Amino acid sequence: MLSEEHDELRATVAEFAREVVAPVIGDYYERCAFPYDVVRKMGAMGLFGLPIPEEYGGMGGDYFALCLALEELARVDSSVAITLEAAVSLGAMPILRYGTAEQKERWLPGMAAGETLGAFGLTEPGGGSDVPGGMRTTATLDGGEWVIDGTKAFITNSGTDITVVVAVAAITGRQGGRPEISTILVPSGTPGFTVSKKYSKVGWSASDTRELSFAGCRVPAENLLGERGRGYAQFLRTLDEGRVAIAALSVGLAQGCVDESLRYAEERQAFGRPIGRNQAIQFKIADMEARVHTSRLAYYHAAERMLAGLPFKKEAAIAKLVSSNAAMDNARDATQIFGGYGFMNEFPVGRFYRDAKILEIGEGTSEVQRILIARELGLGA
Repeated sequence: MLSEEHDELRATVAEFAREVVAPVIGDYYERCAFPYDVVRKMGAMGLFGLPIPEEYGGMGGDYFALCLALEELARVDSSVAITLEAAVSLGAMPILRYGTAEQKERWLPGMAAGETLGAFGLTEPGGGSDVPGGMRTTATLDGGEWVIDGTKAFITNSGTDITVVVAVAAITGRQGGRPEISTILVPSGTPGFTVSKKYSKVGWSASDTRELSFAGCRVPAENLLGERGRGYAQFLRTLDEGRVAIAALSVGLAQGCVDESLRYAEERQAFGRPIGRNQAIQFKIADMEARVHTSRLAYYHAAERMLAGLPFKKEAAIAKLVSSNAAMDNARDATQIFGGYGFMNEFPVGRFYRDAKILEIGEGTSEVQRILIARELGLGA
């Protein structure tokens, strides 16, 4: 059961999603345009600062509050939700957890206000899930500066007009024959740092996703984020938290499919009566609601363990796996319920269908989640 504070937040974000996001997001989506005005309003509400301490301009809340906000936003649109998720989970949280006092003072206040965005450059074109083995980006110390060379792929929030910094994972040496991976903060506009044009994507069309390249890109040595050689380990912790957030986003999309299907089932007439009176439709929607319910419980449980300081890697993987599957299944069923109209972009379920698949891929594929769960159960090497 939600606390009064959490429930009030959930209701506030739900109202914002319905009244502010829903009426305009379809246009942004079709134009593949970043919704700066919506982001600005989200910033004014304090959503970007939910888990950031008040001393850095945040709300001083917890990570579960962020998850609740993501669920309610994704119930209407996933592009807006992933913009918030990536900005906080991948942009701000690594700086909050591992940054120096100077780094936190420099970057966090703007991020907490939603006035600036940060991004995390981990994935590479030839790497995919094999991050350590597939990483080719390097950073070499030279005269008190890091010199960075390499390419990153699929990086969210990396090329907007308000993006100010990207945390770049790079090989900074070797330890016992293994790559030493560190994370370095690279401000936008740094010479040698090139942001490619936006990808043409199947879904999340109103979010910003780009390829980044670095060629002799120099930043001060003090831009190292956290400990040298601990970049990948630090990111794994960030990724565990991010999986809980993506699970919440997935639950929101799955719930949005139920919402739209219920409405349509009452409005749509076929053979002289609403289609919702047909048992075939009732069974579909019942299965959809069951998926939402179980997935929500999974991410609530993972978030509860995380906030209690208990191990939550397995629970986060389970939540991400079942909720992303639920989002994909519900999007497919909702589109089927809508029939031909479900194939039209003017209806939200068409957008939900386009957005759902990436949830089974991003921040660890479903196959990776199964590997993590099996390992936590003591299986495998």
